[in-house]
Amino acid sequence: MEGLLPGRPGGLGVTDQVTLLGVRHHGPGSARAVGAALAALRPDAVLIEGPPEADEWAALAAEKDMVPPVALLAHVVDDPARAAFWPFAEFSPEWVALRHALDTGVPVRFIDLPAGQSLVLGPRGEPAEGEGEGEGEDAAEPGAPGGVSVDPIAELAAAAGHPDPEAWWEDVIEHRGPDADPLAPFAALAEAMAALREHHPAGRRDEVREAAMRQQIRAARRAGHRRIAVVCGAWHVPALAAMPTVAHDRALLAELPKKARTELTWVPWTHRRLSQHTGYGAGIDSPGWYHHLFTADGQPVVRWMTRVAELLRAEDHPVSSAHVIEAVRLAESLAAVRGRPLPGLTETLDAVRAVMCDGSEVALALVRERLVVGDALGEVPDGAPAVPLRRDLTRLQRTLRLKPEAEARDLVLDLRKDLDAERSRLLHRLRLLGLPWGRPARDGVNSTGTFRETWRLAWEPEFAIRLVEAGHWGTTVLGAATGKAVGDAERAELTDLTDLAEHCLLAALPDALPEVMRRLADRAALDTDAGHLAAALPALVRTLRYGDVRATDTGALAAVAHGLAERLCVALPAASTGLDAEGASTRREQLDAVHQAVALLTDPDITERWAGTLAALAAREPHGGPATGVPGLLRGRAVRLLLDDGRLDADEAGRRLGLVLSTASEPADAGGWVEGFLSGGGALLLHDPALLGLLDDWLTGVPAEVFTDLLPVLRRTFSSLETGVRRTIGSRVATGALGTPVPAAPDTPLDGARADATTPVLALLLGLTPPT
Repeated sequence: MEGLLPGRPGGLGVTDQVTLLGVRHHGPGSARAVGAALAALRPDAVLIEGPPEADEWAALAAEKDMVPPVALLAHVVDDPARAAFWPFAEFSPEWVALRHALDTGVPVRFIDLPAGQSLVLGPRGEPAEGEGEGEGEDAAEPGAPGGVSVDPIAELAAAAGHPDPEAWWEDVIEHRGPDADPLAPFAALAEAMAALREHHPAGRRDEVREAAMRQQIRAARRAGHRRIAVVCGAWHVPALAAMPTVAHDRALLAELPKKARTELTWVPWTHRRLSQHTGYGAGIDSPGWYHHLFTADGQPVVRWMTRVAELLRAEDHPVSSAHVIEAVRLAESLAAVRGRPLPGLTETLDAVRAVMCDGSEVALALVRERLVVGDALGEVPDGAPAVPLRRDLTRLQRTLRLKPEAEARDLVLDLRKDLDAERSRLLHRLRLLGLPWGRPARDGVNSTGTFRETWRLAWEPEFAIRLVEAGHWGTTVLGAATGKAVGDAERAELTDLTDLAEHCLLAALPDALPEVMRRLADRAALDTDAGHLAAALPALVRTLRYGDVRATDTGALAAVAHGLAERLCVALPAASTGLDAEGASTRREQLDAVHQAVALLTDPDITERWAGTLAALAAREPHGGPATGVPGLLRGRAVRLLLDDGRLDADEAGRRLGLVLSTASEPADAGGWVEGFLSGGGALLLHDPALLGLLDDWLTGVPAEVFTDLLPVLRRTFSSLETGVRRTIGSRVATGALGTPVPAAPDTPLDGARADATTPVLALLLGLTPPT
């Protein structure tokens, strides 16, 4: 680095008492340099950029159960959604400094703005409203929201004539060997940052933060410390070295708004979250690679290629030791050709793609996902402060043997087993609280008639905040889910209440269900919208089926479902008149769902009333215009449902089809009728040639000018039929198997002029040059 960033040995300090170690957050090269510098300095106090509220819990970093990546989480007590994280990976310079201080028994302090003040500041120092700051103060790099408006690494790379800032940083820092003077890199970087700040002045927020840091440095000196090491973002080093008057810094800090009451704790973090540039991410593209560089004990490229080979073999890719040797050679050759001191991530991935993946981007994506980014999930000790809800969840996770993991995995539950039933209840309760640790898989919870549930589990660090937010509903998972369900029921509409009742049964919330059912009954009695009723009934009936598997009392739910079904039988025919095409399509989907729901109710009275409703729908023809009757799509569907239930015979269905396909009916309405009639499957056309004949006669008689408008409906109708049915129908029509033989083509001589007229069109279709 000296050739690009000349600096004097010995480091840059405020006085002989203070040494400033400017770093790149989450940089393995900076982490190694900090470790070497601290070993040489042997400081009697270590000051780290971070919220001072963390001082109380800094000692937990030395616990054996504290496994990075982890993060400090601070949130406003009165508004838990306003929160910030300060992530630490094993390769973070701040983590190295913290562990050095704890391992050597040296006092350690965090010196940034208090979290209670940073959380009430906006991105540029104005009072914030709404959400918190995401990753916390400068948790990624300068230039991130809340930092400065310039990317120092990009500026330095541009000054060195390098187009890629990350590759430049790798070359001058990450691939840098041990220095004779461990402070030399920090002196060079400090001078570079000083030059940058002359052209890019710091914003007001940075000035306030730096004033707070300087005050903490002064406090450490007053406490009698004589060898103070300060680990902070390199961007801040020139400002901390300047050390203006105390009055100057007090005036800046006096502008801060009143500090909010906050709570702070350690929470697990993930490499995947470190790699994200938005939300609570730290913007590190390759945390898994950085972790490898920091922890590899010599020959990092060889060890990396070995890990890649192990991963690919586990995924059934044929990778041998020879592949590893060849990939290492290729990576080193690429680095030499590109003028780099050692292979970087770009060279290793290029070599992996060419040698181990046979050029496949699919296999390389697996390497990026598992190794370059990684799925590491940190751990925090039990002694870390936590809200009661979090402690109860941790207890349940241990009792039910459900370990949080960052990597997604499937969990199959058999609800007949007590352990699996309890696991299911926990996952459903957490979903109700807005913590989708588990998401129902495709064949999972929607298969409500079975004893099987399949979940996809993946733990996200943000759940720590959601647990804090949900804490006001209760101190246990069961209590909080109950409180949340009752609270949601107060403002939910009918369809939302049916979903909520389903959640209450799935999550086994006996104290919440009566209140939800009371409000559901009230809403159902007052709601007159047939669409709402039609959407709510299937959900209620589906929920009733859980009683068989989960041994829950669904008596109150059954009473509401029967009431909804009775009201729907009365309201649906009138509410289905005058619908446009989109409304008719929506209502047809509701019609099918309600029909299935009524069948599951197994109530003879409801079943008979519903049959009468279908008959009424089928008979409401638009004699006075489209607005006066039920669309053909719904009438045809009602006839088909009656036919499938045995309430109409094939002859009656054929008679109705013949009437609707007569010349007295509008072709568009007839096309909709056919679509509704055939949407349940076209096999009946094969079993009843008379129906197929009626349909064929109608199609051949549709006027040409109307057929074009009718074609989209016909294509949609017949494309929905089974492939075998379509093929058989076409074969029967072609061979005249409908009762009317297809006349043979007359034996007439070829009309040459007419045949020649088709030649240009055929040539165009075939891409040939037409004859001249």
